[in-house]
Amino acid sequence: MPQPEARARAALPALPAVQVIAVTGGKGGTGKSSVAVNLATALAQTGRHILLLDGDLGLANVDVLLGLTPRYTLEHVLRGERRLEEVIVASSAGVRVVPAASGVARMAALSRTEQAAIVQAFAALPEPLEMMIVDTAAGICESVLQFCQSAQQVMVVLCDEPAALTDTYALIKVLSRERGVRQFRVVANMTGEHGQGESLFRRLQRVTDRYLDVVLDYVGEIPKDAALHKAVQAQRAVLELFPSSPAAHAFRKLARTASRWPLPAGPSGRVEFFFERMLVRPAPQLQVLK
Repeated sequence: MPQPEARARAALPALPAVQVIAVTGGKGGTGKSSVAVNLATALAQTGRHILLLDGDLGLANVDVLLGLTPRYTLEHVLRGERRLEEVIVASSAGVRVVPAASGVARMAALSRTEQAAIVQAFAALPEPLEMMIVDTAAGICESVLQFCQSAQQVMVVLCDEPAALTDTYALIKVLSRERGVRQFRVVANMTGEHGQGESLFRRLQRVTDRYLDVVLDYVGEIPKDAALHKAVQAQRAVLELFPSSPAAHAFRKLARTASRWPLPAGPSGRVEFFFERMLVRPAPQLQVLK
């Protein structure tokens, strides 16, 4: 006899699959949020329906990078005061943003009931959606691990600093051994010269090939660009203010690459199932100590 949950899933209408990309990094300062914002903007400029979720639930900054002043945030949805579509704000480039609450510590440690409420909110979204970019928090906190294990694609932002390389390896190690994530897309950010990004990627790959059972895929580099710094100061995407800059060209190239990644098949590709997977925590893996 099918369980009620199975019957409910079978009754769901067939909707297009949604590509969910978690943009993450091993430490702060890698430019992860800037990559998430500009990638979402580049994708939106191609006509795709993009949703950008600020996954740093207690220290939100995506709205600041885009010069947005949201009246409501995800916290209002959890309180039952607003529907999700009422808190979404749109950037001037057409990126729809789900703002998180800034300076609200409890948002970084939601209860299972609150996470379930988010699932229901996204399941009820009336607007079409093709891709969702999740800008995670920095480091290896629980919310980062949850977002990454639930996404179809995990994009790791790496920069040329010894601590960044070490912290990126640590993040990949935890996600692979504790959360079962096996494939990672790696983008090098703030590179000083062409080819530096791939060299940095090879250094990381040599270590992961030796110690971890993962596959790393190099997806490109974003050059260090004064235009990008100016865009951050102006609280706009670099693709809007300086569309001919090297950084803008790099983000458009990255967007074309991301557009070719395979879509998830079946109901698991629906965005609400992304959040459902966040509720499922894998059983701890026992290891024999030698």
